[in-house]
Amino acid sequence: MDTFDNFQYDSASSYGGIGVVDDNSSVYTANTQDNASSVDLSSLSISDYQSVAENGHAHNHPSRGALDEDFDAVLDDLKDEGVVDLPPHACSYCGIHSPASVVKCLICSKWFCNSRGNTSASHIVNHLVRAKHKEVILHAESPLGETTPECYNCGSKNVFMLGFIPAKSDTVVVLLCRQPCAAVSKDISWNAQLWAPLIDDRSFLSWLVKPPSETEQLRSRQISFNQINRLEDLWRENANATLEDLEKPGVDDEPQPILLRYEDAYQYQNIFGPLVKIEADYDKRLKESQTQTDITVRWDLGLNQKRVAWFILPKLESGEVRLAVGDELRLRYTGEMHKAWEGVGHVIKIPNNVSDEIGLELRRTEGVPTECTHNFAADFVWKSTSFDRMQLAMKTFAVDEKSVSGYIYHKLLGHELEPQVLRTQMPKRFSAPGLPELNHSQMYAVKSVLQKPISLIQGPPGTGKTVTSASIVYHLAKMNPGQVLVCAPSNVAVDQLTEKIHNTGLKVVRLTAKSREALDSSVNFLTLHQQVANSTTHVELQKLIMLKTEQGELSSNDERKYKTLIRQCEKEILSAADVICCTCVGAGDPRLSKLKFRTVLIDEATQAAEPECMIPLVLGCKQVVLVGDHQQLGPVIMNKKAARAGLTQSLFERLVVLGNRPIRLQVQYRMHPCLSEFPSNMFYEGTLQNGVTAPERLRKNVDFPWPVPDTPMFFYQNLGQEEISSSGTSFLNRTEASNVEKIVTKFFKSGVVPAQIGVVTPYEGQRSYIVNYMQFNGSLKKDLYKEIEVASVDAFQGREKDYIILSCVRSNEHQGIGFLNDPRRLNVALTRAKYGVVILGNPKVLSKHPLWHYLLTHYKEKNTLVEGPLNNLQPSMIQFSKPRRTLAKSMDHFRRHETNARDYLGSSPGTMLNDPNARRSGTPSRFDASFYRTHDPMGYIPSDVQSLRSQATYSSGLPMFAPGPFGAAIPNGAKRSTYSYASSIVSQDAGPSVTDNSSVVGGGSSVNMAYSQSDRLRRRTSFGSASVTGTSDLGSLSQYDYKSQDEAADLDDVKSQYAGTQSGVTVF
Repeated sequence: MDTFDNFQYDSASSYGGIGVVDDNSSVYTANTQDNASSVDLSSLSISDYQSVAENGHAHNHPSRGALDEDFDAVLDDLKDEGVVDLPPHACSYCGIHSPASVVKCLICSKWFCNSRGNTSASHIVNHLVRAKHKEVILHAESPLGETTPECYNCGSKNVFMLGFIPAKSDTVVVLLCRQPCAAVSKDISWNAQLWAPLIDDRSFLSWLVKPPSETEQLRSRQISFNQINRLEDLWRENANATLEDLEKPGVDDEPQPILLRYEDAYQYQNIFGPLVKIEADYDKRLKESQTQTDITVRWDLGLNQKRVAWFILPKLESGEVRLAVGDELRLRYTGEMHKAWEGVGHVIKIPNNVSDEIGLELRRTEGVPTECTHNFAADFVWKSTSFDRMQLAMKTFAVDEKSVSGYIYHKLLGHELEPQVLRTQMPKRFSAPGLPELNHSQMYAVKSVLQKPISLIQGPPGTGKTVTSASIVYHLAKMNPGQVLVCAPSNVAVDQLTEKIHNTGLKVVRLTAKSREALDSSVNFLTLHQQVANSTTHVELQKLIMLKTEQGELSSNDERKYKTLIRQCEKEILSAADVICCTCVGAGDPRLSKLKFRTVLIDEATQAAEPECMIPLVLGCKQVVLVGDHQQLGPVIMNKKAARAGLTQSLFERLVVLGNRPIRLQVQYRMHPCLSEFPSNMFYEGTLQNGVTAPERLRKNVDFPWPVPDTPMFFYQNLGQEEISSSGTSFLNRTEASNVEKIVTKFFKSGVVPAQIGVVTPYEGQRSYIVNYMQFNGSLKKDLYKEIEVASVDAFQGREKDYIILSCVRSNEHQGIGFLNDPRRLNVALTRAKYGVVILGNPKVLSKHPLWHYLLTHYKEKNTLVEGPLNNLQPSMIQFSKPRRTLAKSMDHFRRHETNARDYLGSSPGTMLNDPNARRSGTPSRFDASFYRTHDPMGYIPSDVQSLRSQATYSSGLPMFAPGPFGAAIPNGAKRSTYSYASSIVSQDAGPSVTDNSSVVGGGSSVNMAYSQSDRLRRRTSFGSASVTGTSDLGSLSQYDYKSQDEAADLDDVKSQYAGTQSGVTVF
């Protein structure tokens, strides 16, 4: 299989002169003689060609002399003929128009060639991927004629699914789709094992679409990768847009990037507000464009007497759409058997390994056409709740002086203050009742948090941060007056923490969204709506609840009385609670608006966008605890502009860069010691201690052929090539999928049950393919394979399995490894297993990247880099590729955040804090390589819908000290004022008073000032010669005595790429 995967069929192969069979059994003869077509000149100016000539850019030219001669000829022709009009079938990118080299996209009717130009993919593949189009037709004058590639069996025209099988006849190939036709088709005239995709190395096979000649490429328009991306974005709004339109004012304007420090909350709002709006607008367009028609519905009646519609969404199967439990859909009947009808409901079940059906519980039951099953359409209902609450939180932060304490206010803005110590009586025992005993690092974390107004806790995998967080909440609730608000960005994380806190004996209320009240959870008895239903203090309310359950609805008077009693009962329950738990977005629920929370703890804070974290903080916070791990996956931002501007950055990370050292939990209780060794050394400076021993993590009843018996891990060499998945936006690797099935089967035979195994892959295309492959090709019972959880790295974050199988997928000659290069993604994947890990990948490709080079070297040193059959694994002798970036220092040079970020910046060339010419405050180098990380998770692939969770990848492939990108707010040459804060501000509600005479930017002398906390509500109108980016109509601050200071602002651009269409926030 590996041999075939590396074989390429082209015009020079034995299948050169062939006939291609379509589903109508018509034969098209392919003329494979390499006749160089005489191509007219593209519509370009002389300067375009001169620029190309100067750069010497061309593909595969035989010699520089021939290159110069061709350029001279082109320039002479241009001077003689001027500009030549292009034919209608010219490539929309570069202008190449040889009939044999171009194809037409059947969706948008634009033509594209099979040339790579300046990109890693051919122009036609680039367009199909970016536009999510999948059908093409060849030119009428091409060797194969006006042909639409389609499956011989089922007629599918999805070119990302299509491949060919050479028939026994030397002159015929058969086109079949990868699944299911190629997998199940059996015919004596062809060998299904020889199936190969029509798109190889991101270009169409040369016998199908001929690559343009060197002369044609030389004469073509030179278009950059960035221009292609911008043009595709522009085509979504204007199908007739051209390259010239990209130069028009206002096109593709970039938003203001986020800063490291902010002058005040107005500047903070003016920078983050537009980013949230950009993300909201993108999310709305995406959701509203996902209408699906021709849906077949199966009707059911739920236990609550509500109608449930069961159906399959084709776009969901192909990975184009992401759906989560609690999302709202609108179902419409479009047939003629019933009058027009539509109903809105929320999703109660999403596809899994057992069933591809979606369960939609409708809000209203009247008029539902249950007698109809066909001709339905589904629309995604977009809700602005999450984004509205973020915007409101930032506005509240700016205008309401009681939203947070003065100390928290300035710390969140990045102003330098003296550390504060809260005056509090320490408990004699830091472990909480009902929870496990804390270890030394956990006790230190609890003790430290109780004494500080703002704390960061870093919880590496398996270190018990949920137990630590619950212990902290217990002591905060017992020591301080008022209630504690506990939040996390996801419902799963909130439920886990809620359960732990409940075990301590505290009164806990879990607040959920209305759309999630019908969903079952482990803490359902703690939810507000369930406590209301079980309340015994409101007899009249209980009667109305029973009446509504029996009759389905109430009279108008009873309904008003019912809602009034519900609100009253909810208020009483919330007021009586010690702890209220909800998602970050849920903290903006109107039911909490009248409550004030002195103490807020946010779990998984590194997975939340910064504006999302602000929602719970502005409810009166005077003490905040952020718990997370910035070495694991971060927030998901869908819009590329917002991602480039830094919305992918979590508040936790920004505070770390500002010098707030996180308290790290250091004892892991999950992994076998050999599994924790590499993550500890690579991501946590070797500080992770093992709370479990090797004998405790070796299962004697499992007879699995580990290459080294006392080291339950190995890297299994796979050389099969990657392929683009059916969605066009993800990848799969058939060889790895086949070997995953073999390994799973071996685990079964060794005594491991399905629930103990997890298959992890970064790509949705591979996830889907593995699920189908195991069920159709597994040698054991089908039901066993159905119980195996196959999911993305993101889905496994925060969870664990006994055994993890990681399929890396990426295997190519020169396309890179996409977001496999994200160290946080690798960290999560490697740290999910308790007893054993198996990694499948191509060492030769992966070793080109420093991070993976270290991992492979680690496995090789342990004699666990192997090849061969599972029953006879042998050490691999493969030679690693040289890493593309040379690492001058040892691995511990690449630790992130191990020192104060200011010390790190001070030691970086050009950023010395004691250098008067250094970059300061909010204006470090905008994209300084040592300070920022770029976002290039997927190379040219724009969106791997379900698998992408983090975009914050690293250009070096290794962990770095500082996250990015923090942009400059002041133009080059401008000045920023510096100032300090009086003790009356920094000490308010935060313990003993201090005097801080240091500058915000840490350099030069400062002027002491005393002003009240309410002064922050007045907007500054000027800063000497400095101008504040962004404006606000919320008022102005009075003038202060500032000391101006020269600063440099380096505004170099950075190549930033983002992929993903997941929702960036969770509606509580």
